[in-house]
Parts: sequence; structure tokens; C-alpha cells
Amino acid sequence: MGLSTLIPRFRIRKRQMPTPGSPPGTLVARDDLPAASIRRIAYNREDCEEKEIQLSDLAQDLQEARDRQVWVDVQGLGDAGAITAIGAVLGLHPLTLEDIVHVHQRPKIEEFDDYLFIVARAIRLAGDRVDTEQISLVLKDRLVVTFQEQPGDGFDPVRRRLREGKGAIRSSLADYLAYALIDTVIDNYFPVLERYGDIMDRLDEEVLEAPTRQTATAIHATKRELRAFRRAVWPLREVIGALGRDGLERISPSVRPALRDCHDHVVQVADFVETSRERVADLVDLYIASVSEKTNQVMKVLTIIATIFIPLTFLAGLYGMNFDPSVSPFNMPELKWRYGYPAFWVVLVAVLVTMLLFFRRKGWFGSADGSSDPGQRRDADR
Repeated sequence: MGLSTLIPRFRIRKRQMPTPGSPPGTLVARDDLPAASIRRIAYNREDCEEKEIQLSDLAQDLQEARDRQVWVDVQGLGDAGAITAIGAVLGLHPLTLEDIVHVHQRPKIEEFDDYLFIVARAIRLAGDRVDTEQISLVLKDRLVVTFQEQPGDGFDPVRRRLREGKGAIRSSLADYLAYALIDTVIDNYFPVLERYGDIMDRLDEEVLEAPTRQTATAIHATKRELRAFRRAVWPLREVIGALGRDGLERISPSVRPALRDCHDHVVQVADFVETSRERVADLVDLYIASVSEKTNQVMKVLTIIATIFIPLTFLAGLYGMNFDPSVSPFNMPELKWRYGYPAFWVVLVAVLVTMLLFFRRKGWFGSADGSSDPGQRRDADR
């Protein structure tokens, strides 16, 4: 199995946008996504109730749970009408709904009169690919609403904490739940980073030992995936930084320290991505240097062989000119000599041995101590 097949690839989904010139707030749902399913968790310090609800019951259910903190999780953006109806129940701005449905948004934060709107990108390992999707989060009083492209997410640890009442999540307000969800999104980045770290370690070894065309393909694939990773992570630093600073009414002072710690995690991820991109660039340079060195070694061997045969070819050509020594005493009289042919071979062998010894002494191939590098030989002598 080639190394390039082990590189997790970002799953690129097609974009489906309104036609140019459409009014702001026009929703165009993607036909490859399922229709919305709604799951509601209402909780307080004493209990936690979790159930799936129909869109027609959403308004009444939120009214009945107004004395508790509520998390509404909408999974599936394939029905623009359903998203519009949910937005009407929650009182969301049409531009917010547009950002929710038209994914591939840049991570951002927007503050409205009665809610806070946050966009982030979830990145998770899914076999040999990286599954990435837009997570849209709406924070209101006692209410958190998350919109996901399709069923399946990395929020199970948060759900488990809510069910089991672990930590401070059940005794805190909705802004703490929003922090927990964002922190889970960021925590899911680290396994992906570890996978890329392992891939780059193997690429490093392969480039040094035996670089091939497949190695170059794997390097460029890693570079492309890290570029996609950077687009998802880099803007998120500003979002989390804004959440952790004073000035947002819907973020209580008790949650801001946790968000600042979350910001530190994002910075770590961003730094790792930048370091990895620099490392991949170094791998490209190292690959080019390794291939060039390999080519130079081949050219050196061929040059040595050609250099050795130049005087031998000259001598063989000289004595192949068919001069007749009986015509003139200057026309190669040694051709009539009894030992002329053996003497000719002695001269050829002497020239060959002399040149080999000269090349070896110069360090152009091999050396007396087994080193092929004259610098290494000098180091060994010291």
C-alpha cells in the first residue's frame, strides 16, 4: 500500500448557491443533503430530557421548556422550507438562515439583538478521509440551536455529560453549553493533526531513504490537505478570541475564562498547521535535493566510466589505423614486434589502474577507509 493512500483527504462537497442577482436571504438547499431532523435536550440541575420532535411541535415544545436550558440540534439542511420554518419559530434573520443553508462559510461570529450567531467548521477523521462540515450555532437566552449538514457528529461527549450530569454543564446556563460544543469541535481537530504528523514522519524517512514519484505525490497531497485545514482553523482564532473578550452580553463572565482556554487550543492547532505546512515545504526541498543527489551519483558513475575509456579508446583507435611498417620505419614499427600485442594490453591495464587509483585518492568514488565522502574520511582521520 502506497503512502499516498494513507493520507486523510478532505471530503469536498459541492456548493449550491443562489443564482447571481438573487435577493439577500434567498435559500437554495443542496439536493445531496437529507431533510432536517430535530433533536431536543432540555435540562436543569435536577434532570435532563431528550427526545426527537417534529417541526410542527417545535414552538410549543420550546414554550413548555422555557424554565430549563434547551439544546435544539438540527441535522440535515436538504429542505430549505424546513429551515425557513425553524428560523421563523426562533426569530432568526434571513441572512442568518442564508449563512446556515449555504455552507462553506468562513468561521465567524455575528451579534444580533436577541441572539448570537457563530459559524465553525467541524473536522473529524472518517476512515481514510477527513469529514468536514459547517456547524452553525445560535445562542439565545436559555437556548442553543445547532445546525449540521447531515446526521452524525462529534457531540456525543457533550450529550453524555448532559445525561449523566457530569461537570458543571447541567448547573450552568446556555452559554456554557455553547462553549462545550465549540470546545468539542476543536478537540476533534487533534486526532486529525496527529494523523498528519505521523504521515509527515513517514514522508521524512521515505524522502531520505528512497524517494520515488509516489513520494512526491504524497507530499503534494499532504500540502493540499493542510491548506484546506488552515482555511478552516485560521479564522476560528478570531471567533474564539472575540467570544472570550468582554463586550458580548450573551457570554457570562464565568464562561469567558473557559473560552480563553479554548482560544489557546485553537492557537495550538493553528500553530501546528503552520508548522506542518513549513515542514511540508521543507520536504519538497529535501525531495528535490535527494533526487538531484541521486541523479548526480548516476552522472558521476557514468562520467568516471567515460573518462576511463577515453584514453583506452584513443589507444585502440590509434593502433587500428592499419599503417604498414614496411612502407616507412615511422609507420608503427612496433606492429612487427613479437611482444607488441601483450605490451599494448599492459599499457591499457596500467592506464586503467592509474586512473582508478587517482579517482580513489581524490575521493570521487570509494576510499581507503570505506567512505565515499572525502569530508567523512577527514573526519574519521581526526
